[in-house]
Amino acid sequence: MLKNKLKKYTLILASGSPRRQQFFKDLDLDFEIRLKEIEEIYPPELKAYEITNYLAELKASAFDGELQSNEILITSDTIVWYNNKALGKPKNEQDAFEILKSLSNATHQVITSVCFKTNEKVVLLHEITKVTFNTLSEESIRYYIENYKPYDKAGAYGIQEWIGFIGVSKIEGSYANVMGMPTDKVYDYLTKLD
Repeated sequence: MLKNKLKKYTLILASGSPRRQQFFKDLDLDFEIRLKEIEEIYPPELKAYEITNYLAELKASAFDGELQSNEILITSDTIVWYNNKALGKPKNEQDAFEILKSLSNATHQVITSVCFKTNEKVVLLHEITKVTFNTLSEESIRYYIENYKPYDKAGAYGIQEWIGFIGVSKIEGSYANVMGMPTDKVYDYLTKLD
């Protein structure tokens, strides 16, 4: 459906995330993948979605001057926001353990921003989902880290993995957003393109 409407455009997904790539396949969209290494550093005064907006736009800016007139570049960034601070990807096993221990028996926010960039404009959107964890035992946290190695995931977990099945008691908002892409908002934006 949308694929036909977007025939005149080339969608470029600038993400190495297998989950984000799968979302675009599942949305039945034709797209290319182009990757650039970006150092994900943001000004310390930024809060919540200001961080993800900044990083999504930073990733897009790496392609300045490279886009053709019919190309739409899509970049995104996801963080876990808890206790007024951003939890990114864990640095190591101990860091992953501390992050998951802190999220145990608590509610946090998962924030994803998506940047759409063309030669003419840059459009940003973001989504916030609230996720509540049950109390996680130290044993279950260690089991998850050892078996699933969540070092590429913000907040040290993937909701679609074992820990999401046994640990998440409540979710308010987009499930796909917790996996790294607010697919409903992305699809809605693309349907409104001329």
